[in-house]
This record gives sequence, C-alpha cells and structure tokens, in this order.
Amino acid sequence: MSYPRNKIADLVDGTIDRDTLHRMQSTPKDPERFETYRAILQERVPWEDHIILPLGPKLYIVQEKDTHHWVVKSEAGHVFCDYRENWKLHAVVHVRDTQEALDEVYPKLMAPSAGWQTIREYYCPLSGDLLDVEAPTEWYPVIHDFEPDIEAFYEQWVGLPVPERA
Repeated sequence: MSYPRNKIADLVDGTIDRDTLHRMQSTPKDPERFETYRAILQERVPWEDHIILPLGPKLYIVQEKDTHHWVVKSEAGHVFCDYRENWKLHAVVHVRDTQEALDEVYPKLMAPSAGWQTIREYYCPLSGDLLDVEAPTEWYPVIHDFEPDIEAFYEQWVGLPVPERA
C-alpha cells in the first residue's frame, strides 16, 4: 500500500494518527516511501547538501554538494566528520555523573547510582539541539551506534542508485 506524501509528512512530524501509524509499521513498505521520506527531510533543512540517510532526529549522512564527500551533518548545518567515524566524538557532550545531576532527569528515588552509571548527552555545537543520549557505566567508551552499508541499503533494500561519492 502506498501512502500519500502528506501522511509521510505527518509521520515525520509525529502527528500521524495511531491507526495509520500501526498500518505503516505492520505492512511491507511501499517502494517509493524512502525516497518520499528523504525528499520531505531535504525540503526542511536550510542547506543544499543531498541527504543520503537520516541517522536520527536532526542528524543525517549527507553528500556534500561541492566535494561529494559523505559526512555526518546536523539539521543546523554543523558538519561533524566522515560518515564512517563516530560523530559523537565531535559533538558537545554533557555528562551527568554525579547523583545531583542524575536526579535532575529521573523521578525521585529512581535515578541510577552515580559511580555505576552516567548519562551522556550529545548536542549540536551550532543549535544546541540534543541529538543523542547514552546511559553506560562511567568507564565505558563512547558508543559508536553503527556504520551503515549505504551501498547495500540503496542497491539491495530500496532499489535506488547509490549516490556518487568522492
């Protein structure tokens, strides 16, 4: 089943009705949905680099317009690094590692114990948007969520040509 562009835009905005959301999630994706989704995201960013793959809210892998390099870029326009690197190492990080700091985000008596767990918040240096949160033990290294196989995704999953790369 194909969904109209306005329903996919509602999905992006988080305003889609529950029944349609359930149908979208539980049925096979229509062949053009990714390209429609990507086009909606592209229209909403203030820059011209081509979105290749969304990584999360306000975070994308893009093909730079002039160089064709694939990089991680925020909605605000901050370029973090090559898409194969861990973008979090280039973000503004706020670490909650004291009991007082943990208590700020958890209900009373529900926070983890400082020394056992920390909360790492990753922000865009340009906009201050919160892009990701981790809750590891304090000694655990920064988590590299994944390195997508963009070629396989385009060729084998969505049947589109792989964007040119420098």
